[in-house]
Amino acid sequence: MEAIAELRAQLHAHLSSMYATGAVDAYFQQLQELDEGSGGTGYVAEVLNIFLNDGDRILRDIDALLNQPLHEVEFCKVDALVQQLKGSSSTVGAKKVNLACMDFQKFYVAKNKKGCLMTLTLLKGDFCDVRNKLQTLMQLEQQIASLVSMW
Repeated sequence: MEAIAELRAQLHAHLSSMYATGAVDAYFQQLQELDEGSGGTGYVAEVLNIFLNDGDRILRDIDALLNQPLHEVEFCKVDALVQQLKGSSSTVGAKKVNLACMDFQKFYVAKNKKGCLMTLTLLKGDFCDVRNKLQTLMQLEQQIASLVSMW
């Protein structure tokens, strides 16, 4: 029982840190409340894993588009991909990623490839930070669930 309490304290501290650093927002809290209301079916973990997998794919696709010569860069496709990432990050409450997408927008609208590449680097870093935090959160929740099921 003591191990469960310790893991729950770690989980609470981790969540507090996620909110304090702006990694997540109130939409993330609403998503978590959905999971609590569903009896812990793993719905949220599934949604987060989809977000993370889609985010990785979207970032790879944007990278590939921007690594074309300037006259071949399809900024409309970059726009569509960034909007998709922005929408999904908003849905799961990944505030940090959402804000980075908004910053990115001004560069691809201006067809500024150099600005896009610079902002893409920042977006990737923010996404990686949020991914690591979400994965840690899911691991802690999984450890708690495993211990609870043993009791």
